[in-house]
Amino acid sequence: DAGEAAHQAAIQVAIQLTHRIAAKGQYVACSPLQHSRTAVCVRMKDGKAVVTDGPYAETHEMIGGFYIVDVPTVEDAIEIAKQHPGMRYGAVEIRPVVELDGLPPARL
Repeated sequence: DAGEAAHQAAIQVAIQLTHRIAAKGQYVACSPLQHSRTAVCVRMKDGKAVVTDGPYAETHEMIGGFYIVDVPTVEDAIEIAKQHPGMRYGAVEIRPVVELDGLPPARL
C-alpha cells in the first residue's frame, strides 16, 4: 500500500543520510525502533518490579528510532535533524549524551 511504500522510501532516505554522516566522521550509531505496541514497561510498585505490556505513556507521538552523532555543536546536530525524513511527520528531538566515567565500552 501507499503507506508502506512511503515508509520504505523514508527508510532509504534515512540510510542515505546515515552514509553522509558517516562520510563526515560524525556517525556513532543509529537504529529504528520497533512499534510502541511491542514495548514492555518495568515499574517499581510497593518495592517490587511490575512488568506490563505496552508503552510507558499514552501519547500520539512515539520514538521511531535514534541517532548518536559526534558533532561539536547543537547547530550541527540541528542541520542533521533537518535532513531526516521523520521531520515530515513529526519532530526530531536533540539531546546531548551524558558521558560517565567508569562505564564499559559501548557495544552497538
